[in-house]
Amino acid sequence: MSHNEALFQWMGIVSSQMRHLSKPQAVTLALFSFGMVMTRRCGMTSISHFLGLLTGKRQANLRQRLREWCYDAADKRGSGRQEIRVADSFAPLLRWIVTWWIKGERQMVLALDATSLGQTFTVLSLSVVYRGCAIPVAWSIVAGSQKGSWRPHWEAMLKLLSPAIPSRWRVLVLTDWGLYARWLFSAIRQQGWHPFMRINLQGQFRRAKAKRWRPLQQLVGQNGRLWSGKVVCFKTAACQLPCTLLACWMPQHAHPWLIVTDLPVNQAQIAWYGWRAWIESGFKDVKRGGWHWEQTKMKRHERAERLWLVMAVATLWTVSVGGSYEAVLFPLLSSKSRSLSCLVQGLNAILAAALLHRPLPLGHFIPNYACSLPLLC
Repeated sequence: MSHNEALFQWMGIVSSQMRHLSKPQAVTLALFSFGMVMTRRCGMTSISHFLGLLTGKRQANLRQRLREWCYDAADKRGSGRQEIRVADSFAPLLRWIVTWWIKGERQMVLALDATSLGQTFTVLSLSVVYRGCAIPVAWSIVAGSQKGSWRPHWEAMLKLLSPAIPSRWRVLVLTDWGLYARWLFSAIRQQGWHPFMRINLQGQFRRAKAKRWRPLQQLVGQNGRLWSGKVVCFKTAACQLPCTLLACWMPQHAHPWLIVTDLPVNQAQIAWYGWRAWIESGFKDVKRGGWHWEQTKMKRHERAERLWLVMAVATLWTVSVGGSYEAVLFPLLSSKSRSLSCLVQGLNAILAAALLHRPLPLGHFIPNYACSLPLLC
């Protein structure tokens, strides 16, 4: 298969999965993400230079096309131009992953977290965590110095994504202690999903049918023992949360894990919280470990959000390929024994296929949640 044939095949795939986009928008998204994968950069100059060499088209024209992908309608040349509404792509992105999810697997793990790019941007990201990586499927970018509540952003993303996952699936949503809020716990449940949220040591709790309140910080010692129970967390009436509380404090950790969830005690494992760290790996892939977004010169958050859509599609492709490769060759591989991330494995596989004129590699998602549980005790 020639390099151009591979590009045309990728255009067809992107167009079929992102049907809400117009044909020119889908083609540009395919061009942009294909060039990103091949150059391992998100910079438009590098990508347009590569695409010019590949297609024989003028680099300047290609670069302008990529730039206008990120522009608001008013900033584009000509008349009748439309801008990309990024939020319209959140559900199709997640539905794309669901379509490629291995048949018979009905569990998915999502994580919410924020990452910063210096003082320029703060990105609120909701990602599918998978085999040590994270694929962003919804995000909102605000100015790094912008004040205000994040609540409307998180609630909007959850509502937009909810229709993309079949109702019969079990979906866990993981958050670190900096994001815990009772309204977020409720917002996750409203989608039919299960919150799995870390809380800090401040506050008190009581058993579900007890009257005595106890300090959370006295719940477990630094001895690796597990504790779980049905409780009410937080004594203040406005903050009280009936939930399942899971706790563990490993000797090598500075602080315990205290997790609140709506799952029954006998259906929840505190080790699942270890999957939340995969979103940190996802942020690394967006930056120095993959697309080098830390080098961007963008200053407007609307343009950055559109660039994130390209990075999300590129990540979805590479992680699906790398994860499929890993699942076949190393079916019982744990995160700790992985020498290369699935994103890097996918990048290498796609590049090797291009050099060898082989068919364009396309992956599927084969989760290994069961064999990726961190060893707590």
